[in-house]
Amino acid sequence: MEASPALSRIGLAGLAVMGQNLALNIAEKGFPISVYNRTTSKVDETVDRAHNEGNLPLFGQNNPRDFVLSIQRPRSVIILVKAGAPVDQTIAALSAHMEPGDAIIDGGNEWYENTERRIAEATGRGLLYLGMGVSGGEEGARHGPSLMPGGSHQAYTNVQDILHKVAAQVEDGPCVTYIGEGGSGNFVKMVHNGIEYGDMQLISEAYDVLKNVGGLSNEELGEIFAEWNKGELESFLIEITADIFKVRDDLADGFLVDKLLDKTGMKGTGKWTVQQAAELSVAAPTIAASLDCRYLSGLKEEREKAEETLKQAGFKEVIGSVTSGIDKKRLIDDVRQALYASKICSYAQGMNLLRAKSVEKGWGLNLGELARIWKGGCIIRAVFLDRIKNAYQRNQNLPNLIVDPDFAKEMVQRQAAWRRVVGLAVSAGISTPGMCASLSYFDTYRRGRLPANLVQAQRDLFGAHTYERVDRPGAFHTEWTKLAQKSGSGVGALN
Repeated sequence: MEASPALSRIGLAGLAVMGQNLALNIAEKGFPISVYNRTTSKVDETVDRAHNEGNLPLFGQNNPRDFVLSIQRPRSVIILVKAGAPVDQTIAALSAHMEPGDAIIDGGNEWYENTERRIAEATGRGLLYLGMGVSGGEEGARHGPSLMPGGSHQAYTNVQDILHKVAAQVEDGPCVTYIGEGGSGNFVKMVHNGIEYGDMQLISEAYDVLKNVGGLSNEELGEIFAEWNKGELESFLIEITADIFKVRDDLADGFLVDKLLDKTGMKGTGKWTVQQAAELSVAAPTIAASLDCRYLSGLKEEREKAEETLKQAGFKEVIGSVTSGIDKKRLIDDVRQALYASKICSYAQGMNLLRAKSVEKGWGLNLGELARIWKGGCIIRAVFLDRIKNAYQRNQNLPNLIVDPDFAKEMVQRQAAWRRVVGLAVSAGISTPGMCASLSYFDTYRRGRLPANLVQAQRDLFGAHTYERVDRPGAFHTEWTKLAQKSGSGVGALN
């Protein structure tokens, strides 16, 4: 092992893909860093990379004690290991050698309540603790991620100069900010991932409609997405989608994307987002629809059998009758507008979930600042996040992005195209659950009166749950069945 000439400024334990790349990023920005991994081959590999990528000031350590003691005080140690028990094991191994005032920074996708438990445990030992969301994948970690640190403000202050240099840089600053207390950093990263689920689902639906209704080839799709990435949809996900359509298969003829099995994997953050939305009574239908689609995609064999069974039962594909005489140019433009409007709804749902949790926990989250730090480095980075930031700067108490004056105009301008795409997809038998969920969300939220009055009447009839009236205050209960029978129209006896 190469010996460190002086104490390192920071340490990083856990040298899988994200850990290695983040460590190299820190070293490249001029901060000497010590690294440690239980498997020593990973330490050697990282030290070799540091040497090959420009003799970076990165120093490998072979055991927890040497690792901790090689860092200058107050020590800051980033851990990047698998969420759950491995984090607790790593903390136990390292904290045995740490002293009061030292800080642990967990950079994994951790459940926020685990972070809050660890904050309490660390505080009991005089240690500081940060739960820091890291977004941007391998590339982001190496060259500039979006960072979401929450927990001890002192722990953040101790490494603020490092985080500011290491994070992605956008025109209004580095993509990092102190999120808030407790597990707020992990919670914000979780919702970021939920928004990401929605985004990816909506893009896949746009692809499905363009391919199967518009009859577009992979070459055309690649060009369309590259074109879209120059306008309002400019984002990391649109950019990589354009690249995916260009890749030819090196094992057979044709394009690689067509050979991929249609089963989506997941790590759990999308599920947590939907569960939290339900617990906080926040509607997040686009994110929920994207999660449901991942579950349904997993039923590959069942779906193939269902296709066969329904064909035998007489189901005829209706797509042909819809695709004949389709105006491709108009369809492409309509899908672009539908995708944009649907995405705004998905982000609105995520932001409202963050606000609700912030109120519940007293975190004081700054939604405009969160939109700003997502502008670079992360998976959901998109040009319109700047507009979201501005919307919350104009009105900190904005109840929903849809009613920001600028976004309201855009939704109104795009709704005709949006409805055409969803209508066309429904009549062609192409499922667009994300776009449908977004449109339903918009149509429900914009209506001053909903049919919920009937639901309240039903609840009062069978459960005496009472109801309120639009014309006078107070709670009311009615003997609906008796009154209906008296008026002669009658209601069937309840079983």
